[in-house]
Amino acid sequence: MTPMDQVLLDRSRALLRRVGARVTLARVQVLATLLDAEQALTHTEVQRRLDDTAGVDAFDRVTLYRVLEWLTEQGLAHRVSSDDRVFRFSAQPQAHAGAHGHFKCLRCERMICLPAGDGLDGAVRSLLPPGYAGERVELTVLGHCADCAARAGAARPPETTSNSKRA
Repeated sequence: MTPMDQVLLDRSRALLRRVGARVTLARVQVLATLLDAEQALTHTEVQRRLDDTAGVDAFDRVTLYRVLEWLTEQGLAHRVSSDDRVFRFSAQPQAHAGAHGHFKCLRCERMICLPAGDGLDGAVRSLLPPGYAGERVELTVLGHCADCAARAGAARPPETTSNSKRA
């Protein structure tokens, strides 16, 4: 996010007002950072982006943790854990409200939200034994993103077949 990105700051303020919250500088800037991100961010990544935007240490770690947790509680952000036991946060756009999955790249560690689908929640709940009542679904697919898969493919030597002629 650039320091002059007034559109994101205004959108953040509007979202905060929509939930009836007090509009503070920390909430506005953290939410704007999440809205600007193309992927879920760790606490450290949010801190780094805020520091880069402000040019100085924007907020102390405790304040940032509190704001991220508060945004999650208000439904403005969501938090997801991964195999590395690190929480990642992303803005909670309406398209991602409810059950949706995530994809985490094993190489670059980027995590993105997958589009919400009506079938995901029902499909997972249908796997529960009789009498069980699931409250929420968290699904993370681990693999390689398109960029990392393409780089890995370019790094591989061409495959040879048993029918190929040798010089």
